[in-house]
Amino acid sequence: MVGYKFMGRAHSNAYRNLSFYFNTEVEPVMQAIAGRNEAGVKKAAEKMGWATYETDWRRLIERDDIDLIDIVTPNNAHVEIAIAAAEAGKHILCEKPLALTVEQADRMLKAVQKSGVVHMICHNYRFVPAVQFAKKLIQEGRLGKIHHIRATYLQDWILDPNFPLVWRLQKEVTGSGAHGDILAHSIDLARFLVGEFKEVVGMMDTFIKKRPIVETSGGLSAKADANHLELGKVTVDDTSAFMARFEDGAVGIFEATRLAGGNRNGNRFEINGEKGSIRWDMENMNLLQVYFTDDEAGLQGFRTINCTEELHPYAGAYWPSGHIIGYEHTFINLMVELMNGIAKGYSPVPNFKDGVINQAVLAAVEQSANTKKWVEISDIYKHKGNLINL
Repeated sequence: MVGYKFMGRAHSNAYRNLSFYFNTEVEPVMQAIAGRNEAGVKKAAEKMGWATYETDWRRLIERDDIDLIDIVTPNNAHVEIAIAAAEAGKHILCEKPLALTVEQADRMLKAVQKSGVVHMICHNYRFVPAVQFAKKLIQEGRLGKIHHIRATYLQDWILDPNFPLVWRLQKEVTGSGAHGDILAHSIDLARFLVGEFKEVVGMMDTFIKKRPIVETSGGLSAKADANHLELGKVTVDDTSAFMARFEDGAVGIFEATRLAGGNRNGNRFEINGEKGSIRWDMENMNLLQVYFTDDEAGLQGFRTINCTEELHPYAGAYWPSGHIIGYEHTFINLMVELMNGIAKGYSPVPNFKDGVINQAVLAAVEQSANTKKWVEISDIYKHKGNLINL
């Protein structure tokens, strides 16, 4: 694994606990972790259960005892590491968003396709049992033709103007702000549940344009010296919102912000079809609200399903009904698919192709925000030199 902070902890926990809950044909062995700070990566390796550590990710690529490279670095490092791993014949799991641009994402996709390695992108929210069950209801036609999706992803961790200028606020490192960091998840869930985007129109804004500069940043929980007066420019969005039309005729409304006070991780969606509706909220991730139009008059309304029964996807591997699971289990569920893919030689979804499409939707919204016009997703590929044959 390359990197060891927030996502490094989440992925490490999943590797450590996967075989406790699931039987897969291959099981992960935590051979080595890489990070530039030797003291930090050594401590992380000891705490999280990695057998060895390296201070240069290239050493992981060179090692014969490593088959899978897991990329949990800041976004600007994804493309170089992924392409090097693919050329060395290593399977790859990469955090989202896949890259900084559509061109980079396409290069990564071409590299894994050329080498034939197994690849996935870590959109872990797909693997919440309630979300998987929502997908099952939609596939079975229980909601009929889908008309609407409205999705929000609201956080508040940078609401304080004195929160420092961490890497997630610097375009050259992260690509975009709330747009690529969290709205990418909403886009992926919409593709998973509703279908492909056709066109979008959006807007993006930055409300706090300068923040304190710090020598090191700890991510979502970073702090700046109250007496530190040197400020740096925020070069990404604080908020992103857009409307969308889907290929199948559905319409959608999406919003993401990291300045919505009181929302710690408000990843939510509602989908409306001709026969019913579903609602989901990550902060109550085990619960799915479902409404069917053919319910008896007088008893109609949303019912709440606790998706912890054995028949709910992945839930049967954990605890008895009603004994809820948490955020960390979404990564375990994703790793199950990754291990099965490695065993059988295929790339489970979401994979790098999904990552490229997600990147194209992100790019289309950003282009729309700049031009104040509707943008077709297909035009992004044409505008970028018709890079991708989808």
